Amino acid sequence: MDPPYAPLSESCAKALGDKVYDKRKVASQEIEKMVMEFNNKNNSAQIRKLIEVLTNDYATARDANRRKGALIGLAATGLGLGKDSDKYVNELVMPIINCLSDPDLRVRYFACESLYNVVKVSRAAIIPFFPELFAALSRLVTDSDQSVKDASELIDRLLKDIVTESSQTFNLESFIPLLRERIYVKDEFARQYVISWISILNAVPDLDMVNYLTEILDGLFVMLEDNTTEIQRMCETTISQFLRSIRNDSSSVRMEDTINTLITHAQSPNELIKATAITWIREFVQIFGPNVLPYASGIFTAILPCLEYNVESKRSIKDCAVVVNNSMMQLVSSKELKTQTAAKIDLRSIMDVLSQYLTHNSKDTKIAVLKWIHHLFTNFPNEMSEHASNLNNNLMLTLADNSDEVVLQSLSVLAEIVNSQDTKDLDDFNKSHYRKFLLSLLKLFSEEKLILENRASLIIRKLCVLLNAEYIYRSFAEILSEEVTNLKFASTVVRLLNSILLTSTELFELRNSLRNISNDKSANLFQCLYMSWANCPVSTLSLCLLAQSYQHVSDLVILFADVEVTLELLGELDKLVQLIESPIFASLRLTLVSKANNCTDAQHLAHALFGILMLLPQTEAFDTLRNRLQCVPNYWNTPITTDHRDSLEHQSGIDFDALKEHFIKLQKAHREQRIVQRKRSVITPDSN
Repeated sequence: MDPPYAPLSESCAKALGDKVYDKRKVASQEIEKMVMEFNNKNNSAQIRKLIEVLTNDYATARDANRRKGALIGLAATGLGLGKDSDKYVNELVMPIINCLSDPDLRVRYFACESLYNVVKVSRAAIIPFFPELFAALSRLVTDSDQSVKDASELIDRLLKDIVTESSQTFNLESFIPLLRERIYVKDEFARQYVISWISILNAVPDLDMVNYLTEILDGLFVMLEDNTTEIQRMCETTISQFLRSIRNDSSSVRMEDTINTLITHAQSPNELIKATAITWIREFVQIFGPNVLPYASGIFTAILPCLEYNVESKRSIKDCAVVVNNSMMQLVSSKELKTQTAAKIDLRSIMDVLSQYLTHNSKDTKIAVLKWIHHLFTNFPNEMSEHASNLNNNLMLTLADNSDEVVLQSLSVLAEIVNSQDTKDLDDFNKSHYRKFLLSLLKLFSEEKLILENRASLIIRKLCVLLNAEYIYRSFAEILSEEVTNLKFASTVVRLLNSILLTSTELFELRNSLRNISNDKSANLFQCLYMSWANCPVSTLSLCLLAQSYQHVSDLVILFADVEVTLELLGELDKLVQLIESPIFASLRLTLVSKANNCTDAQHLAHALFGILMLLPQTEAFDTLRNRLQCVPNYWNTPITTDHRDSLEHQSGIDFDALKEHFIKLQKAHREQRIVQRKRSVITPDSN
């Protein structure tokens, strides 16, 4: 009958479980010799029986010393087998792995030592057990005992060498799930361990880690937030290695899955994570081109808020975001890929994001959003038409922005929308999108006094450049005449429109058109403007002076006897005198000395200017106009001819008598409305 621990001798079996290390060491040496003899004789049965005894009778024993004996005995078995250990690697490794989590720290230490010896002789044969080894070591690197940590690091380095030299037999696919699970650990040492393995595997040419990047990229970004500088450095280096690999060969990366991870982390409050993610997005846009367009809304969500960064610490993030923004804009406008782009781009989701950031605090972000909306309307006018109505309200609100740049960019978008929607039947202003748009603009002016006072002039001038100045003025005039019931507001708007008309370089062509009312189109425009200009007496005079309707101006000045002369009106007359001295009215001043039309125009003009002079108090404006009129020849002794056929008024075919009646009627309405308003202010005085 065999001894109970056969093939171990009784003395060896006893020494193997002794508490003294040296006795266990002697027993292990005996085991190593025994195994070498068995192996030389190809006696695998005895070898397996020996391993079975070590596993069942020692490795799982309650006595820690017996477990230590099992570990040193298994290591001796492996050393005795040498290169042939690959035939028994499963029986040798599994009991040792189980002891790596032993509650006794000395057992754990000896398990590490034993495993190192077995792995050293087994080499590539250990590869099938790599997932189990990786999991066990990932726990040991966080061990409370430093000696166990140090021992585990030795095994780790050995395993990395083996995997690197045996990469062709390494099953990366089965390892990735374990790596994905471990990558979210919080412990500092475990994180270093995981990152080091990712870096090593990515450096092995035969292992295509990029193919599995989607599985681990999120975890790498999470680890970038670690407070340990060393982990941040390792993580940055590893991420940079992956990006380099993608630049060299992008065929392995699953862009569709990866870019969503990047978009998520680009919104992180952590600056390092945000900067890294946006850098990757920049590279992806350049590498994958139009293929990133389906993710445009997510990319905008990531980069648009970054455009507000102006502090030096965030400058690189902003610069990178600007590059991404410009690259995306080039992709969208690419003529070669126009059809392909239209199919890939999701305008609805993009517009949802752009609308959200249209009310952002940052000027730069809002400008970028507005440029994008304009860009999309320019490139996809038909597809964008359904978004126009939803945009109008938000765009109108941006006109109140503190930044002129934002306001001007918003107007460019609004003008593009109007142009893209308009029926081009611009003679039918009741159906024109110009009218609808300007009606909403006037409503904004009436509701927001600050916009009217501080922004209206800029807005109207810009619109006259972007759209057709004549159509703008026609539409405004018709709306004021037909739909605005607040005559004071109408008068304020007319005063503003008139000031722009007479002073703005943008309206040079419109002024020239109004100077020639003998032309049917110009005459029609003059009458259209007159109907609303009559809300403001001085603006009406200005319009008629511009149109060279001097006889009518002369008739209107007489009517000022019935107009309430307020400080506001005197101020307007003062400005009119200044305008008369400006280059815009150079032709008017020359008319005063002209003998054309038998001096009739000169006489009517002089009469009108003398009337204005009499309305003015003796101020600087009074002196200026009086000095001008003193240079005019004395026409009073020359009878005014009744033949006006050469005058522009006569040639225009305009019924000036009807216009005069309209002026009188409208001024009467103003007077009545002021009386009503004054009564209301007495009954319900302003609480302020």
